[in-house]
Amino acid sequence: MRMLILGTGGMAAQHAKHFAAIEGVTLVGGVDVDPNRLEKFNTTHNIPNGFASLDAAIAWGEFDAVANVTPDSIHHATSIAALKAGKHVFCEKPLATDATKAFEMVDVAEKSGLINMVNLTYRNVAQLQKAREIVLSGAIGAVKHVESSYLQSWLVSKAWGDWRTESQWLWRLSRKHGSNGVLGDIGVHILDFASYGSGLEIEHVFARLKTFDKAEGNKIGEYELDANDSFTMAVDFDNGALGVIHASRWATGHMNELRLRVYGEKGGVEVQHRHDGSRLRVCLGDNVESGTWEEMEVPPVPTNYQRFAEAVKTGKMQEPSFRHAAELQKVLDLATVSEQQRKELPTH
Repeated sequence: MRMLILGTGGMAAQHAKHFAAIEGVTLVGGVDVDPNRLEKFNTTHNIPNGFASLDAAIAWGEFDAVANVTPDSIHHATSIAALKAGKHVFCEKPLATDATKAFEMVDVAEKSGLINMVNLTYRNVAQLQKAREIVLSGAIGAVKHVESSYLQSWLVSKAWGDWRTESQWLWRLSRKHGSNGVLGDIGVHILDFASYGSGLEIEHVFARLKTFDKAEGNKIGEYELDANDSFTMAVDFDNGALGVIHASRWATGHMNELRLRVYGEKGGVEVQHRHDGSRLRVCLGDNVESGTWEEMEVPPVPTNYQRFAEAVKTGKMQEPSFRHAAELQKVLDLATVSEQQRKELPTH
C-alpha cells in the first residue's frame, strides 16, 4: 500500500511512524499548505514527494490510500475528494464537525466501496477489546448499568504545558477559534469507549455542558474562554441499560485517564486506561457473591493503523468505520441541543 499523509502537523508524525513500521506499506507523499513544515516532515520520515494541496497530489495519483490528518473542519472536503479519486481513507477523529457532514462522508464512502476508517485511538487498548469480548460472550449476563469517564487535568496542572500562555491549549478553550470544548475534543473517544466496550448503542441522551471561569473576563488576549470544560451525559442504551458518561479537564490528579465499568446481572468488567498503562478487572462466577475482583492480563492487539493496512490488503472493511464515527457525532450534536433545551433527546 502506497500511503499519502495529508496534513503534516499534530498527529501526522504518529501516523507516519506507525504506517512506516507496517510491512508492505510505503510512505510515498506528504501534503501541507506550509512548505517549511512539509519539507521538515518529509525529511524526518523519508517521504520522497511533497505537495502543496490534495488536488496536486491527486493529479499525481501515485498512491493508494490517504491518512487524513488535516484540521477537523477540513476532514469533510478532503476525505470526499480522496474517495472520489478512488483512494482509501484513514481519517483522524472526529470524522466531521457535525453529523450532517459526517453522514455525507459516509454516503460517498459506502457508495465507493473503498476502505474507510476513523482513528479512534483507544480501540488500540487491548483491555477494552477483551472487556467487549467478555460482555458479548454473555459472561456478565444482560448489561444493566454502564459508567464511563475521560479525565484530564491540564487546566489544573502544567505537566503538558501552561494553557494560560500557549496557543496550542488556548484555542481549545475558545469557540471562535474552532473549539467545541471538551465535548468536541475528547467526547467522541469516551462515547466510543462506552458503546464499544459495552457492546451497546446509545438510544437517548440528556447532557449538561459547563464552562467555568478561568480568567478575568474569561478572556486571554484574542482568546475568549467560552468553550465547555466539562460535560455529563445520562444515556439509555438499546438493551434498556442506563449509563453515565462524563469528561472534564478539571480532573485534578488525572493526567489522561479513561475508565469503563460495565455491570450485568451475572458479573462485571472494569477497564482503566492511563498514560502509564492499562488494567482490566473482572468480577465473575463465584466472585460475584464475595465482591472479589481479579485483574486479567491481556496480550496486545493490532492497532488501527495495522487493521487499516490489512483492510486495504484484503478488501474487507474493518471498524471503526465512517458510519460508526458518524453515529457517535450524532450523539455529540444532540448533547449540545440537549443542553440548550434542557431535555432528553432520542438518537434515532
